Parts: sequence; C-alpha cells; structure tokens
Amino acid sequence: MGKYKAVIGLEMHFELKSNSKVFSSAKNSYSKIPNENVQAVDMAFPGTLPIANIYNIKQAIMASIILHCKQPEYMYFDRKNYYYPDLPKGYQITQMDAPVGVDGYIDFECEGKMVRALVHDIHLEEDAASLEHLTDTSLIDYNRAGVALLELVTEPCLSSASEAVAFLEHMRSIYRYCDISEADTKKGQFRCDVNVSIMDEDSTELGTRVEIKNVNSFGGVRDSILYEIKRQSKLKDEGKYEEVVQETRRWDEDSMSTIRMRSKEDAIDYKYFVEPNIPKYKITNEWLEEIKSEIPVLAIERKKNYIENYGLSEYDATVIVKEKEISDYFEECLALSIDAKTAANWVTVNIVGELNREEIELKDFFITPKLLKQIIEPLVKGTISSKQAKEIFIKSLETKKEPNTFITSDMAQISNEEELSKIIVEILDNNGTQIEQYKSGKDNLFDYFVGQVMKNTKGKANPVMTKEILQKELDKR
Repeated sequence: MGKYKAVIGLEMHFELKSNSKVFSSAKNSYSKIPNENVQAVDMAFPGTLPIANIYNIKQAIMASIILHCKQPEYMYFDRKNYYYPDLPKGYQITQMDAPVGVDGYIDFECEGKMVRALVHDIHLEEDAASLEHLTDTSLIDYNRAGVALLELVTEPCLSSASEAVAFLEHMRSIYRYCDISEADTKKGQFRCDVNVSIMDEDSTELGTRVEIKNVNSFGGVRDSILYEIKRQSKLKDEGKYEEVVQETRRWDEDSMSTIRMRSKEDAIDYKYFVEPNIPKYKITNEWLEEIKSEIPVLAIERKKNYIENYGLSEYDATVIVKEKEISDYFEECLALSIDAKTAANWVTVNIVGELNREEIELKDFFITPKLLKQIIEPLVKGTISSKQAKEIFIKSLETKKEPNTFITSDMAQISNEEELSKIIVEILDNNGTQIEQYKSGKDNLFDYFVGQVMKNTKGKANPVMTKEILQKELDKR
C-alpha cells in the first residue's frame, strides 16, 4: 500500500442561540411540535419584509473576532437564488461578497499538540426548513426556517479525522462559552460538509476533492473521513485513482460508508446579488471594541491557567473547562480561597458525577461554591474525615439543607498521636498472623490494618496520621 496524506476542509454550520429568528420575530426555540414557531416572513407571504436581528449579527462578529478574521467595513447580505421546497422564498439570505469574517485562523489542541486551522471565511445566513420523507409523502416543518445559521469554511488545512473532530469540538466549546450557540447535535443544531482528498506523501499538489454533505454528528464526521481516505487510497493502490472524481457524496450510518449523490465538476451558478430589502450599515471600530470586550476567557486559556498556575492535572483541567458553567463554578471556589486541587477533586468527581446521575444542570444544583466551602473547610482542618464529608454532601443534597447543619462536635477526627498509637498497637498485637504475612511480602495487608483502625474508631481516625504511625509500628516488628 502506498503512503498517502489526507487533506481535509470543513464547512461547518451551527444554529445561533437567540430569542427570535435572524430575519423575523418568530420564536427561535427547539420544538418537537411541527410548525409551531412560524410567522408570515418565514413563509415569504406577499407584503412581508425581513428585518435583521442585531443580536445575531453581534454573535457573528464576536465569532469573527475570536477567529482572528478581517471584518468588512459594511455589513450587508446577499441573495443566493435556488429553490427547494424547504425554502419558501425560493432564495436564501446569506453573505457572499462581504462575509462577516475572512482570512482568519484558530489554534486548537489535538492529541497533545497544538494545530492551527486556517479560516477562509465565516458568514451569517438563514437556515432552511426540515423535511421528513415517508413512503409516498414528504412532510415539511418550518420551525427551523429562518433560524440564524453561522457557517465557517476552513481552508484545506486539516490532515486527519482526529484533527477535524478536535477542531469541531474546539469551535463548539467557543460557541458555548460565548453563548453564541447551544451547539446541540441532538437538536439538529449542527451540520457539516466535509471535503476530503488524498495525495502522495511527498507531493504538494492537491488530489481530487470529494465532498460529503450534511454530516450531522461529530462521530459521523470522523467515520466518514476515515472511510473516504480508505476508499480513495484503495483506488489509488489499484491504479484506479482516475475513478476518484469531484463529486458530492453522503454519509450513510447504516452501511457506514459514503454513497454517491451527484457529480460536482463545476460550481453551481446561484446568481448572487445584494439583498435589496436589508440596508447595509457600517461596522464601526467602537462597536468592534465593545464586542471584543465581552468575549469571556475561553476554555483553552483557562485550561492552561489551571495547569500552570494552580497545579491541576491535565485530566482535571480538561474536565473542568469542558463546560463554561463548571469552569465558572470552579473559579468561584478559587475566589473563596478554597484550595485549587481540593476544589478540582470535588468538582470533577462529586459534582459532575451528581449532575450526570440526576441529569440536571449546574444552575439547578443545590450546593453552591459557598456551601461547598462549608464541607471542604472542616475537611482540610481535620475536623471531619473524607468519608464524613461525602456523607454530609449527600445529606445536604437530599434535604436541601446547608452542610453546616450536619457537622457536629462529636465528628472531630482523632488526630492525637498518643491516642492513635495506643489504638494501632492494640490492633497489631491482636493480628500477629497478618503481620507475619505482611512481612513476608503481602503488602496489600497494610490497607487491612488501616481498615481495622477506621473500624475501631468509627472512621474518626486521621487517615494521614494513621498511615504514618502504622508504618512506624510495622517497621519495629
């Protein structure tokens, strides 16, 4: 088999988060009830005119700034003329001549290294309706028609399925952190066209590009790229590379393969022209600076900060920054002077675990950072044990009462060295056989002795001191 390298470009679409659609006041909300969020403008009724949603424009500009793009002097829209049954007007309002951003880049992490994706352009447009094809009928749901859609087009700059998925995950994180999009694939808020070609490892000439349309999951993007690389490589190995033609294919989940849809030798002439019903207006430097100031610290920067300045592990930092709400919660813990590593452990294990188990959002979680401090502070001081801390955590969640309610004076750990030594010596005196086995190489019996101490003290023994004293006593014997 020959040695080839893949070249991949993406055209990713994310629906924007806003109260109304991009050119009408119809509600922009996911609904399982067909045609619930529709107004006359969405249906292109005579006498209706589009009005641009300034909030969506602001979101698009923010994304453009983050992607280090050049913004146009004036914001305006174009008509892309074609007709589908899911687009009532017979044309789409989009951006062609002056996209909201061009010639950008973004750095992201993939498999432990930083990769740079080059951005051809990013533009704001309206989404079409959704179709459901039955045996002899097609149904149209116009809820999605007119929802703001942000399309990002990369250069052919990615080299693997892993890089493509890592890039998409990075952009989803950015959109969520900035409240630009919920980016929920389960709600159909993401679609991606994937362009794949291969060429000889030492070549600089791009191979024949194949486009895979409307892949609607990150897993689908990964699998379709892997399949297409394998398909094209096999044809090249068999001397049939001329059979790789510029065409449009689709990803089929059932057969886990790409299937030919149509040839794409030439670009379709959509007869673009400037949308006459939406006035253009100037994007001022003042407005750009205002939007730039509202960009939050993003996940990749937070992760670096947590690792370098707070000593968190790669794993803990990655879990914490995955969702902005979790990261904000953690940072509030830091602001309350809670030890970073202790807070990280509680957030990644207990809090994230409870959120997943109960299937709730952090905003509905009872234990705030201030309440978490009521548990961690006595734990760090040694007033309560880790076992007691977890019990208090659960009780507080179940009863919706503050953790302080369950912390009593008789919970105090035994941290007196003389008292602990007396207990440990007595336990060892009664476990001669186990001591002999420990001495003969059964090191796991050390945990047995620790367990006996905890049992004897009803979990109140200071675990760190217990292990230190126990080790000293065992070394003597």
